[in-house]
Amino acid sequence: MTTESSTVLVVDDDPQIARALRINLSARGYTVVTAHDGAAALKAVAEAKPDVVVLDLGLPDLDGVEVINGLRGWTQVPIIVLSARDGSADKVHALDAGADDYVTKPFGMDELLARLRAAVRRSAVSTSESDAVVETASLMIDLAAKKVRREGTEVHLTKTEWRLLELLVRNRGRLVTQKQLLHEVWGPSYDTESHYLRVYVAQLRRKLEAEPSRPRHLLTEPGMGYRFEP
Repeated sequence: MTTESSTVLVVDDDPQIARALRINLSARGYTVVTAHDGAAALKAVAEAKPDVVVLDLGLPDLDGVEVINGLRGWTQVPIIVLSARDGSADKVHALDAGADDYVTKPFGMDELLARLRAAVRRSAVSTSESDAVVETASLMIDLAAKKVRREGTEVHLTKTEWRLLELLVRNRGRLVTQKQLLHEVWGPSYDTESHYLRVYVAQLRRKLEAEPSRPRHLLTEPGMGYRFEP
């Protein structure tokens, strides 16, 4: 899917931000639809069928998380959250509700455009078996065979290390929250045991990264979660 064929729904009640986004995105070939509150956003997704939604959390009628919950009931359209709220709790809540990414206000247009391109690429990728093999310059990760090679040599991972890596790789390019990782890898009773993640991510970096202290693929989003970048 190319940028020129992609439709972006911008949901923001600030007319200046909505106008700036419309101008900048239109200039780069996107088709832009705007909505100024949650109800209009839900309607616009159904009618315009956008390829990605850029959603402000602070809307006049519905909280942004309510909008995400409403959309996730029937669509997997990528959602990039815009948040002016201090602290990470609101962003984590939005990501746990099903948002794909977040950008903090005030934001740089280059950063938002990069996140948009990544979201459009992910939405265009099918989930066929051909996508089960993820390759980087140094790594080959075969999700179907449950095997990892680094520089051509097979790397032994424990079951827990594999489950953690698999979850990150299946969501490649996307932030996965600490809560989601803990819940899916260790179970619901471990949702607050963030030290488990620090230990196991450090182990994965030692096994997979050329420079574990300066990771290229297994990235930390401080206070939020982790992201696998191919």
